Amino acid sequence: MASKHRPERSCVVCREKTDKRLLTRLVMADQQLRIDVTGKMNGRGAYLCGNPGCWTSASAGSQLARALRQDLSDGDRDYLRQMTPS
Repeated sequence: MASKHRPERSCVVCREKTDKRLLTRLVMADQQLRIDVTGKMNGRGAYLCGNPGCWTSASAGSQLARALRQDLSDGDRDYLRQMTPS
């Protein structure tokens, strides 16, 4: 019997593919970056893994902005730094 399908997504920084439920979805909603805990928020989303290095790179680099197809404001970058897992 075939196993149940599990959606996979890639971290926008390290490109590691893993189960969608193990990644954190970020969404640009109303010109602000938000964490989508339900996975159902409207807007373009991007995924980050739990590695603190990926969160740091996402806040400093351009990978997340490219994935969201929108520039990140200084406030968005500060929000990412505050939400970085330890």
